[in-house]
Amino acid sequence: MTRLARAERAALCDLSLQLGEDQPTLCDGWTVKDLVVHLLVRERSLAAIGILVPAAAPLTALASRRLARRPFAELVETLRGGPPPWSPMALPRVDDLANTLEFFVHLEDVRRAQPGWAPRALDDDAERRLWSALRVGGRAPVRGSKVGLVVESSATGSTAVLAKGTPSVTVRGLPSELAMFAFGRTGHADVEVLGDPDAVARLDGAVLGL
Repeated sequence: MTRLARAERAALCDLSLQLGEDQPTLCDGWTVKDLVVHLLVRERSLAAIGILVPAAAPLTALASRRLARRPFAELVETLRGGPPPWSPMALPRVDDLANTLEFFVHLEDVRRAQPGWAPRALDDDAERRLWSALRVGGRAPVRGSKVGLVVESSATGSTAVLAKGTPSVTVRGLPSELAMFAFGRTGHADVEVLGDPDAVARLDGAVLGL
């Protein structure tokens, strides 16, 4: 069975070549090429530390500018090839943990920035894998929540607490849509937000995502 992280990577590469490097994404100000460069720096450069550490952001920006000089098709095929052998992400288990949500969300960043987009009909196994990944990796992107945040899978009824706090808001939807919401794509996520109106308003005002 194909791992979801690998399948989403391949689909992102295919779509990137199909649309072209200058097409928009949901990542503010980023084109498709910018997104591909980001993913390559993230898994192939020590300068990726600047993605998480603001003080090192200039190093990330420099590495990105240098990488962006390469032809777009070459960048995409490098990304398709997966993490380099020296990277921990080359290990299937680490790849699944680090890249399932990363590549799903970024593929949707490209898809949902295009006119006439619609949610994909993912199979039950993919939704299950996204739910498992969200339970583990969904806490970091919602650290900016000003209220407690519970996600509920509309497929199974399962719940997970991503942010502790009182009052609490419940966000219900398919795991794929909950992932988009947790990673800050709230305006492009098909979810239902339940809770006290004041708490919901506070969640609306929070900055979600990494």
